[in-house]
Amino acid sequence: MTDIITLSDSRVAEVTEQECGEPLVDLRETPGLRIDLRQADADGSYAHLRLGALRRLLQAQSLLPAGIRFLVVEGFRPPDLQRRYFEQYAATLRAAHPDAGPDRIRELASAYISPPEVAPHVSGGAVDLTLCTADGTELPLGTEVNATPEESAGACRTGAPNVGAEARANRVLMGRALTTAGFVNYPTEWWHWSYGDRYWALLSGAPAARYGPAATPVRPA
Repeated sequence: MTDIITLSDSRVAEVTEQECGEPLVDLRETPGLRIDLRQADADGSYAHLRLGALRRLLQAQSLLPAGIRFLVVEGFRPPDLQRRYFEQYAATLRAAHPDAGPDRIRELASAYISPPEVAPHVSGGAVDLTLCTADGTELPLGTEVNATPEESAGACRTGAPNVGAEARANRVLMGRALTTAGFVNYPTEWWHWSYGDRYWALLSGAPAARYGPAATPVRPA
């Protein structure tokens, strides 16, 4: 697994943003999508995506075989939550690697949690998801969604060799549909796909990101 561009790479931060103004939309109000609750938050941010990303997600789902669909785990993530996740994981890495400097810790942490200033989830263009049957039974993908590199022995990486044949086939199936619809994968996390953010722009060759940080959805009174 060489030549992976992580989110700590300076080229990601150098990508310019040309905010297109697409709104965040609530996936729970979208017919045909199955939303998982494991990352649910009080204001429902997890169940939101930018409109353009949602349209591409539905396109990708239409490319899956009959009886298979996406199970969406998390979309938009407020900046404060992203920062907390990053700092918590960085703290565990500092304890495990006491001789590592700040830049190395940032690099290691970015293989699992994006630095807040460039985080795809904060843009509303990223989605964590897996595959399931029509009744919601998850298909084997090799690890749990959000498995860390340490607990999965690196099997969380999309191209990891230490996953079974069925999980490998399911990753390929999911990846083919999402790539066709315009998403890019973060290769250290098989479940993470994005459209419109800085990482997407860098990998796809777009002149700029379509999405900057999104505003946290207002919870209905």
